[in-house]
Amino acid sequence: MLRLHLGSADLCRVRFGARLHPVGTALLAGQWLRDPTVAMMAPALAERAAAVESTGTAQAATAILRHLLPARGRLPDFVTPFDGVESLTAGLEAIQATPARRVRDEVVASYGDVAATPLRRRFAAADPEVLDLFGGAVRTWFDAVLAPHWSELVSAYRQQVTCASRQLAQHGLAGLFAGLHPAIRWREPVLEIQTWWDGDLPGTGHGLLLLPSPLAGPRPRVLAEPGRPILLVYPSAMPARPATADRDALGRLLGVTRALVLCRLAAEGGLTTTVLSRAVGISLSSASEHASALRATGLVVSEREGGAVRHHLTTLGANLLRGLSDDPPATCPPPCRSAGWPSGLP
Repeated sequence: MLRLHLGSADLCRVRFGARLHPVGTALLAGQWLRDPTVAMMAPALAERAAAVESTGTAQAATAILRHLLPARGRLPDFVTPFDGVESLTAGLEAIQATPARRVRDEVVASYGDVAATPLRRRFAAADPEVLDLFGGAVRTWFDAVLAPHWSELVSAYRQQVTCASRQLAQHGLAGLFAGLHPAIRWREPVLEIQTWWDGDLPGTGHGLLLLPSPLAGPRPRVLAEPGRPILLVYPSAMPARPATADRDALGRLLGVTRALVLCRLAAEGGLTTTVLSRAVGISLSSASEHASALRATGLVVSEREGGAVRHHLTTLGANLLRGLSDDPPATCPPPCRSAGWPSGLP
């Protein structure tokens, strides 16, 4: 159990990451998808990983990553850096820029239960050639496995942030922390986290950065560096794809365009009229008209945010999508305890 002692300066700076980190997500997913009991949470990704990792360059990349990184547990912090969130290339550059001493200390700590090999020794020594090899393997694996699903992962992230932000607005920090994940518990002023290491950790005074991820694994991850906010990556449910509106009963019931509007709101977790019009490919006035019609039937609720109006799927709308599709809609899920996550942490 990690006990995170948060001061007032940290609690005043609790916020969510601006976006998913491509490199960090790839490395967590590469480790996470090795566990068949956990990979069941994202069967499409697991199947793709199994397919592309059995042949060609992706197979070689997988072998390198599996050899250099532990199969489970805590990863070296430098491979999931704070910097480089804007692109895969930027993330790999942040890894390459890690001081050799830090690489050595973190790799050695993570290798406690694995046998030493020449390649692992060179990795621990921050050998530039091996770091290049590692970066190339990450890029190959990302392109083959995650890139085809990246838009879905981004939508899932936005949805989780929208839901959690609403929880914060309605119930405060205590309510937010209570709904993040069963392995996270708030005992003011301590945030207790069942992660891969035990101990007490003071806040940095720079806040707490929350990052929900359907590929974090079975336990939350914590990254703490001096002068930065503490990063808490916690598991979130992988939503199912909403049904395609022009090929199912939803399109026949509501009309294709209106059904697409409803599905986009389900996938994104709430959109302004302007963003909704762009997402569906219709005019601003048409988006407003469709949102109004859906609101009148109780499928959508709208709220004003400054000069904009943001539209959200209602429970009735979610139930409609659920009833007309074989899979549940990609809408705000319940807390992870009831969203399909295993009750026991391995």
